Amino acid sequence: MKKDDCIFCKLANGQIPTNTVYEDEDFRAILDMGPATKGHTLIIPKEHADNLYELPDDTAGKAMKLAKKLGERMVERLEADGLNIVQNNGETAGQTVMHFHIHVIPRYKDDGQKIGWKPGSPSQEELESLCNKLK
Repeated sequence: MKKDDCIFCKLANGQIPTNTVYEDEDFRAILDMGPATKGHTLIIPKEHADNLYELPDDTAGKAMKLAKKLGERMVERLEADGLNIVQNNGETAGQTVMHFHIHVIPRYKDDGQKIGWKPGSPSQEELESLCNKLK
């Protein structure tokens, strides 16, 4: 299914011109227009799903395989020193477009970008409680 008012549906399905680095029947991978680093690419499914929770399992698996393929290409062809694969779900997590997508971000020594978090310090009891809830 595609959503008529979804910008990423339009990008993924060729209704809006993009700098496409990969395309198959399920996905279009395009250069991000506001890249974190040189080569920052978005993997966008052609079928609409707001987020990971709505994405069919087989599409999720294919998306990760494609991220791996593009990451290898970035290391080889762009001489990236590393790679971040980022996928946000929900506004609180930083999702700004409600169409599942993966950011594949090549990293270069001293590129000035930081993708991380401030580590917490839960007690052993908190960890055990969380572990039990997630089993």
